[in-house]
Order: sequence, then C-alpha cells, then structure tokens
Amino acid sequence: MTSCSKCGATLSDGGAFCGSCGAPNTPATQVPAARAQVVPASGLNVQASSGLTSNIAAALAYVLGLVTGIIFLVLEPYKRDRFVRFHAMQSIFFCVAAIAFSIAWSIVVNILVNISAWTAVALTPIGLLISLGFFLFWLFLMYQAYSQREFRIPFIGAIAEKQVG
Repeated sequence: MTSCSKCGATLSDGGAFCGSCGAPNTPATQVPAARAQVVPASGLNVQASSGLTSNIAAALAYVLGLVTGIIFLVLEPYKRDRFVRFHAMQSIFFCVAAIAFSIAWSIVVNILVNISAWTAVALTPIGLLISLGFFLFWLFLMYQAYSQREFRIPFIGAIAEKQVG
C-alpha cells in the first residue's frame, strides 16, 4: 500500500489525488497500515480513529459552554493541543461572563421594575437585543475556532492565554 507524502493517509491504487488532503498522488514510500497517522495543523499526532481535527474540537468546545470546555480540557488527545485548550478555556470564561452578566442584568431589571412597572416595557426589548448579541458572538467564536483562528476576546482571551501557557 502506498501512502500520501503530505498527510500520510493510505492511498488507493490508481487514484490521481489523495482522498484525505487532496494532494496529487506521487510515488511515495511504503508505510505499513498500522503506522499511518493523521497529522493535523497543530502538529500533534492524532490517531485516525479519533475522528476530530483540532479545529473541529476547538469549535465544539463552545457548543455547551462550561460542559464542553471542561470536556475538551480533560480528553486525552485534545488536552495536549494548545489550540484546543485555548478555545476550551476561552469558552469556559465566556460562559461564566455571560452567566454573570445575566444575573447582574436581572437584578438591575428587578430593582427598576419595583420602582416603576413601565421600565419593564422598555427593558424587555433591550434584554432581548443583548441576548441576541451574546448568541451571535457565540456563533462568531465557534466560526473563528473552526477557521483555525485564535480570536481573543478582550480581557477573557488574555486570561485564557495565560491559563494555557
């Protein structure tokens, strides 16, 4: 069996291009199937059976906030990948900041509603716009991680960077 000279994937006989990375099929050295590994852009060797590249793992770290952030910090192939760890830490800190803001917002709204009930009419659309902003920013963070960009949220990104080392 031949292997791709760029990514190391097993090539089918007679194929003009690699099915994994799209590189042209040039004569390469014979590699035993047991030694073939996928090397993602982060430079870590991840077995082909793991199924997730570092950019997909980093994007998935944002999906459930605290939960998936912690999961990707402790899962074995990803806890050594600096890119995934950064996005997992940033996901955790972003989720904590969003929860803290939500609690503070609800306290302020409840105080103002007790003063005047008409403030609820004005503050409800503002709260919905803020929630929409958090949601769109969350989608933006997942897109940046999927695009293999290390987008840093002001203050939160610096803290996540310091934690990753």
